[in-house]
Amino acid sequence: RICDFCVLHDVPINDFLMERIAAAAKEIKLEKDRIILYHGSKSGINGNIAPLSRDRCDFGKGFYMGTDPLQPLTLICDFTKSKFYIVSLKTTDLKTLEVPADIEWAMLVAYHRVKMDRIQGTEFYAKYATMASEYDVIVGSIANDRMFYVIDSFFMGNITDKALVHSLSALQLGRQYVTVTQKACDAIRVEEELKISWIERKYLQQASEKNREKGVSLANEICKTYRREGKYLDEILDEVM
Repeated sequence: RICDFCVLHDVPINDFLMERIAAAAKEIKLEKDRIILYHGSKSGINGNIAPLSRDRCDFGKGFYMGTDPLQPLTLICDFTKSKFYIVSLKTTDLKTLEVPADIEWAMLVAYHRVKMDRIQGTEFYAKYATMASEYDVIVGSIANDRMFYVIDSFFMGNITDKALVHSLSALQLGRQYVTVTQKACDAIRVEEELKISWIERKYLQQASEKNREKGVSLANEICKTYRREGKYLDEILDEVM
């Protein structure tokens, strides 16, 4: 009933939450070689931070952080034991790979999500398999709630690479920092843990669903516009066989 009341009277719960996070981040005093990032965990951080996420994440196994707090919040809002953290990363002495928001990003994500296994043994496959092998941190766009449907449509062969690239430009995605070595994880410091209330979780779930709907709508429009332009993923992979 509280949630229904807030919806009925347009109470901006998500705005209040973002303001609370921004205020907490502003209070944190950092050394010049540290940057503020945000992390969400389904069950909380236990012990030392390590590159132990699932293998099939955007950039493989690592510790994922974002520049936009809303992204990790929408990922964990369905889990009652989830935790939200403001963290900082010491960027000096870390080898960092910056992945541009273009087809290179899409193919690197495709590799890590096991979408190009049928071309194992090719130079094309090896390029993405080894692209980040010498780096401590990977920085690139986040496949957020809006983008998830679009990138999935590309993987399933419903939209072309040209449609995908135009989607990347249109969606103004946030950026994620992924520490893929223990050295980089050791450079992370938890600055503050913020509790997310039940009603905030409910509102975040609604925001997540709205973002997915926007992604579906955008992908469908772009698919119509670029239906005959560019190449599908299968066509790209067939060319390197």
